[in-house]
Amino acid sequence: MARRAAISSTLGSALEWIDFTAYGAVAATVLPTQFFPTMDPSTAILASFATFGVGFFARPAGGVVLGILGDRLGRKKVLLYTLILMGVASFLIGLLPTYASIGLWAPGLLVLLRFLQGFALGGESTGAQLLTMEHAPADRRGFFGSLINVGAPAAQVLANGVLFLIAATMTSEQFMSFGWRIPFLMSILLVLLGVYIRLKVEETPAFQHLQEHRKTAKPGDHRRASMVSVLRTHGGTVLRLLMYWAAPSACFYVVTVFSLAYLTKTVGISNQTAFLCLTGANLVAISTTLIAGAASDRFGRKPPAIVASLVMLAIAAAYFPLLGTGSGIVVFLAMSIFAGAIQAQSGILPAFFAEPFPTSVRYTGSALAYTGANLVFSGPSPFFAAWLMQTSGGQVWTVTAMCVTLIFVSFIALLASPETRYVDLDRDE
Repeated sequence: MARRAAISSTLGSALEWIDFTAYGAVAATVLPTQFFPTMDPSTAILASFATFGVGFFARPAGGVVLGILGDRLGRKKVLLYTLILMGVASFLIGLLPTYASIGLWAPGLLVLLRFLQGFALGGESTGAQLLTMEHAPADRRGFFGSLINVGAPAAQVLANGVLFLIAATMTSEQFMSFGWRIPFLMSILLVLLGVYIRLKVEETPAFQHLQEHRKTAKPGDHRRASMVSVLRTHGGTVLRLLMYWAAPSACFYVVTVFSLAYLTKTVGISNQTAFLCLTGANLVAISTTLIAGAASDRFGRKPPAIVASLVMLAIAAAYFPLLGTGSGIVVFLAMSIFAGAIQAQSGILPAFFAEPFPTSVRYTGSALAYTGANLVFSGPSPFFAAWLMQTSGGQVWTVTAMCVTLIFVSFIALLASPETRYVDLDRDE
């Protein structure tokens, strides 16, 4: 069942991340002209990245609401809801008329559907991690957890790979007209597969034990999860984890979203080359995710996270000068190192975020920290990076400074965190 839970969570998360990732790619290349054609190019790219950020503003809402439901109703039930909601929202994005057809309704509906995507992913990300963590053997939680977060780079590979193939086999006009819609329209098939997989997984032993305790406990003997109660009892842990995830969450979208706009609009690399470099970088990131997760089982959660943070700091300082060379090989190497270091920390995240909380509030507490970081740091990062460049007259060092500052913040929070490798997950205290 541990393997089945890991496979279910990995595939389910990958299916949801494909849609979320595809949106990020088209936000950098397609949406400015299709949904904001009345704006000048610089303002249109800002507006496009703003709609990208809407999904991250929705994630804390989804994380809190679905996290509370997950702590009360169970992990499995909530994860079925998140998968269906994400698939429907993504499919409708693929059908959405552009500004030329329905005017202002187009960007308005785009924002609404993007919000629903984010709401679903807010519950999915944490829930999939917990479903695996609570099924996994205690001495292999790090590795099993890393399997889940292979979904994000795998989705990057699939989404950008599909977009690369579409862009390579269509004219620019065809791609801008309907080619970009294909990954979203495929969502309906992916949802059916994902639901089938999730139905084969049992509820976690830790939650089943909690339910049994609730049936026999006297009124008031156990706490029901709520945002207020979790912040009151575990607020310091939530804040520390949120700050730790600041740099990986923000820099991930600097690499996967802002970099595409920078390469295609400023450096002058073609869409196909940019998509191909990012696809290759995410293939590298898949391996670092698994290696870091396995290393955290052997050495503890903190040591491999510290190494990955230091690599992030080194590559962040040189990242944009390397992209600016315009060399496909150099761009690929820069993206690979940056994405690989980020995803190494992502491989450790499921265990690192699950272990500090008791079963009764684990879904809610983890979701508050994870989606909170995405709200404050991930969502605004492509928009803020583009704004920094524009207000500084195209000086990319401002984006570098943003990344380096966030890495220092995360590193301090990491050093302040306790080691949790040997914590028992089946507890309610």
